[in-house]
Amino acid sequence: MPYGDLEKQAVQRFSSMADFDAADCTIEEREEYEPHIALGNIIYAGIDYSEIVARAEKEADIILWDGGNNDFSFIRPDLHIVLVDPLRPGNETSHHPGEAVLRMADITLVVKVNSAANADIQSVAEAARRINSGAPVLYGASIVQLENPELVRNKRVLVVEDGPTITHGGMSYGAGYVAACQAQAAEIIDPRRVAAAEIAQVYTQYPHIGHVLPAVGYHPTQLQALKETIDAAEADVVISATPCDLSAVIEIDKPVVRAQYQFAEAGEPSLARHVEAFLKEKTLL
Repeated sequence: MPYGDLEKQAVQRFSSMADFDAADCTIEEREEYEPHIALGNIIYAGIDYSEIVARAEKEADIILWDGGNNDFSFIRPDLHIVLVDPLRPGNETSHHPGEAVLRMADITLVVKVNSAANADIQSVAEAARRINSGAPVLYGASIVQLENPELVRNKRVLVVEDGPTITHGGMSYGAGYVAACQAQAAEIIDPRRVAAAEIAQVYTQYPHIGHVLPAVGYHPTQLQALKETIDAAEADVVISATPCDLSAVIEIDKPVVRAQYQFAEAGEPSLARHVEAFLKEKTLL
């Protein structure tokens, strides 16, 4: 999902963090890519899907297609895992191509069961079974992990969240806000009071946003506005819950503590058991 000169970005290959700088990646691209690089994976991206697949096939035993933005795969998958979010009940049928993706699933995974209401978990699970009765419904927790929580306790905190989740994703807060509460921050600063002009426009466009700062940075002026807003906030520490390393993109004048989600199995049969069975069937394990 590149942003910019799509002719130059038709086929992209990333194998290190330095590659992101060379490609002049936006924050949203980094949010998608950096976790994979941190795990040692090679990433192909771009818009020439045929060429992307041809090149990926030459250097991989398994291709993992990551359906960013709720999209469906341009490759026919051998195993199709679809996540359903109980923090957004109803979205599984109200959005396209979300419902189409769910109908194609081999496995439906209800995530965030540790933070969603039981009624909403039940609601999305029932909807998934109704829409795609052939796919088993599995459950998983999304555990928020905070680096150095002692740096947050009893401090004034500015929370920077994953941009798309908070803007067009419709959430009022995310992992960073949860982490700040769990770490017993003394105060969570409202960024609106000091938002630079371009950031203030984001709050106007998305009035549902809570006391958090969405990490937006599609162009240099927006990145500068994000930096100015962070610098102006009277906070002791910044919690960065964007999947990318925000400090590598802009210079921040405050200590930064990162918050991240980690997946955890929640019940049997587990996702791991299904994936292992698939790999054995394909003689890859």
